[in-house]
Amino acid sequence: MALTKSTTVDQITVTENGIILYREATRIMEDGNELSKAYHRSSLTPGQDLTEAIVIGWIPEQATASAQACVQGQIDSMITPPVSPQNTPLPWSA
Repeated sequence: MALTKSTTVDQITVTENGIILYREATRIMEDGNELSKAYHRSSLTPGQDLTEAIVIGWIPEQATASAQACVQGQIDSMITPPVSPQNTPLPWSA
């Protein structure tokens, strides 16, 4: 007879003006059976409740590094475009 409590964000909505609405579900379970469930709704406003550091903190470190490397590669390609292959005739076509 083990009781467990879990809280998860089960709904997220972003409005047109950037406000994030979310719902947390809190469940009390006993041996895999749900005894109770409660919901709590809240919102986050960019620039007030959310800072760049908070949002970046939600992203796993390995995903952040990968995304930064991808963007850096795109920037590098814009600064120094890759060399296009030349249309060189084949030696046996002469």
